[in-house]
Amino acid sequence: MAAKSYIVDLRSDTLSRPTNSMRESMSRAVVGDDVYGEDPTVSTLEKKIAIMLGKQAALFVPSGTMANLISIMVHCNKRGTEVLVGDKSHIFKYEQGGASQIAGVMVTTLKNETDGTFNLEDMERHVRGEDIHEPKTTMVVVENTHNMCGGKVIPMDWIEKLATVAKKHSLILHMDGARLFNATQYLNEDPVNVVKHFDSISVCFSKSLGAPVGSAIVGSFSFIRQARRMRKVLGGGMRQAGVIAAPAIIALDEIVPALIGDHRRLRFLAEAINAMRSPTFTVDLKNLQTNILMLDIDQKCSVVSKAVVERLQTVTQGELDKGVVTQDGEGIIVKIIARDDKTLRVTTYYEISDIDINYTIKKMEFVFKEMECSKGFFG
Repeated sequence: MAAKSYIVDLRSDTLSRPTNSMRESMSRAVVGDDVYGEDPTVSTLEKKIAIMLGKQAALFVPSGTMANLISIMVHCNKRGTEVLVGDKSHIFKYEQGGASQIAGVMVTTLKNETDGTFNLEDMERHVRGEDIHEPKTTMVVVENTHNMCGGKVIPMDWIEKLATVAKKHSLILHMDGARLFNATQYLNEDPVNVVKHFDSISVCFSKSLGAPVGSAIVGSFSFIRQARRMRKVLGGGMRQAGVIAAPAIIALDEIVPALIGDHRRLRFLAEAINAMRSPTFTVDLKNLQTNILMLDIDQKCSVVSKAVVERLQTVTQGELDKGVVTQDGEGIIVKIIARDDKTLRVTTYYEISDIDINYTIKKMEFVFKEMECSKGFFG
């Protein structure tokens, strides 16, 4: 067993750490009490992201979960309201039912298609409110890029059709844009055009953008004024928050233009996996778009995701003997996550280098051959 191992952590882009320039900006940030609206660095960030998305104003908040919850609380501010979301959406799966638990808003799901959209005719059938027995459908949420659908970018033509249906029924549109800039990079589109039909947008700075903490909500002056009140009641009012707003500004200036590198490196990895021609481990290369890759395990195979995750994090003497090591002779550990029993998720971000990807390929090729169902491995 090697005394030291080289670790490539591809579990999530939330693992991205602030750059040196971000750290420097934190130490130099001019600050004030943001609850009083007196932190100049926060104000600069809010104005910057609002302009980038073509909206009137923005609000800096601690997390994307809070950003989405605040948006629901502002838009669905009457009792008996309902929000429509995808059944694979982050709001439905990973935000603890906050819309219902805290905001008292009914969440109804629509079946997500593989591209992150949902059927608009089905959505229209779900619009309620004329019958006094029913809740009033008020808001529709779109996630872009769509995490659980493999980092898919929502098609622009579908958004146009959605906007037409929403306008017909006077529905509010919110975009959970945690990875919005990954979407705009893939589309090679101005963010303003991508979000133009949405009444509010949440954007995360602490995922692929590399800032240590924080998200923004963007929308109209009146929306942001109410959002500021909701942030306070949720305990999200921050004081000298300029120290964490400063790296978010750097992220927008320096990391957003570099997202193409994250996408390129992930595609290189996906192409290498595809070239292994494994009957057990496959990727949908055609539909890979951004920095999230879903790695599928043959449903008929006894191998399960948890076993693959554990094996990739283990260095054996056998692989050392076979030369599955770095150029310095270190064993290779690759960290990914199990989405379910037969699906693994791999995510790139700015700290993942070309060298990291090459070592990942080396490790995966050895492990996948070892764990092939045809080899008699049973997970």
